[in-house]
Parts: sequence; structure tokens; C-alpha cells
Amino acid sequence: MTKLSVNVNKFATLRNARGGNMPDVLQAVKDCERFGAQGITVHPRPDERHIRYQDVRDISPLVTTEFNIEGNPIPSFIDLVLEVMPVQVTLVPDAHDVITSNAGWDTVTHAKELKEWIRIFKEAGIRTSLFIDPNPEMIRSAAQTGTDRVELYTEAYAIGYEENREKAIEPYIVAAQAAAECGLGLNAGHDLNMHNVGYFQKNIPHLLEVSIGHAIICESIYLGLENTLGIYLRELSNF
Repeated sequence: MTKLSVNVNKFATLRNARGGNMPDVLQAVKDCERFGAQGITVHPRPDERHIRYQDVRDISPLVTTEFNIEGNPIPSFIDLVLEVMPVQVTLVPDAHDVITSNAGWDTVTHAKELKEWIRIFKEAGIRTSLFIDPNPEMIRSAAQTGTDRVELYTEAYAIGYEENREKAIEPYIVAAQAAAECGLGLNAGHDLNMHNVGYFQKNIPHLLEVSIGHAIICESIYLGLENTLGIYLRELSNF
């Protein structure tokens, strides 16, 4: 079974829109794990428009599954990760002004910096992953950085799924094969939802983990969080 890591950023977005502590992000973390999530993901940005750095500190001791922190490895992010010591850090090349992640790493151009950042985290005992487009060249270059895993950026798959899912998934199958050949673990995330995640999981070999947030919170408005997570877990089951 592919693990489901729930990104709780959108709970924080709702809280921050009104002030106060509703919804309670810490309670949301507990509930997600209680309802079956096998990991918790956060993506703190420098402007703290959703998850705040203090949220990350507060969430860390609550997580009983796997804690994954995503973000651009600016100095303050690196310091936060080393302070909190999650199971996994996922490096994402976010510009400071983007609404959401919109590209994977160019692992050729940024090879030197990536090697150094990954060395820092691995020396601390933290598993590393690189957010990356389904490009075999970039995956092979990623392997040279020393990363443990890559996370495939799945927006293109999600966009193409409704029109032609067989065509939409082809690049990801090739990318997954390239990752396996390089000995890299494979994660995936971005715009996956309860309608397209099952097909993705069943066609991508060796998929270890998906990280999903926005869709889960949106679907939970209609279906409830417990029911929604149950649907995802069934979709990600190999049975």
C-alpha cells in the first residue's frame, strides 16, 4: 500500500483567514492520524500565510506516524528542519511569491547547491526527497545529489486525467522506471484527488507515498474528514 501523507496547510489557511484558532490545526493533525493518515506534511513559507514556523514546532511532537516538512531550503527553513528533526524533508524550488508549488527542480543547474543541502540533512539523519518534474534526465541527475527519494510533481497528470488518463500517466511511468533504475525511492504529489489518485497508484510501480492536502480539505467539506480519508486509503490499497 502506498502511504497517504496529509498536508495540513489548508487547515492553517482557514484559521489565518479569520484569526483565532478555528480550525485548530493541532487537533486536525491528531484527527488525520486517528482517521488513518500514515503521515503528516507541512509546507511553511517565509510569509507564513498558512502554516507558521511555530505551527511546525507545535505539530512535531504530536505526530505518531511520519512527519514530512516541505519547502525551499532558504537558511531559516534549514534551521527549522534541523530544530524539529522530521522523518523526511522534501526540498521544493518555490519562489517567495508563488501561490503554490509550480515546478520541480532543475537538478542539473542546481546540482552543487542540492548536494550541499542534502548532505546537511542526511548528516542529521533526516531522509531527503526532491520535488521534481517527470523528466528522466532530471531524475538521473537527482540521484547524483545523494537524495533518498524524489517526489513527482503531478499537476500535469491531474490536468490531463479527465481527457486522456492513459496519455497523462505515460511520462510518470517512464519517470518511475528511471527512479527505480537509479535506486531512488518514489513519492508523488500536487493536485491528486480521490478521483485520480487510484489510477495513478495502480499504474506507477514502487510508489511509496503521496502527499495530498488541498483536495482532501475541499472534499471533506462535503464528505467529512474521516470518510474522505477512508476513501483515499481504499484507493491507495493494492487490494
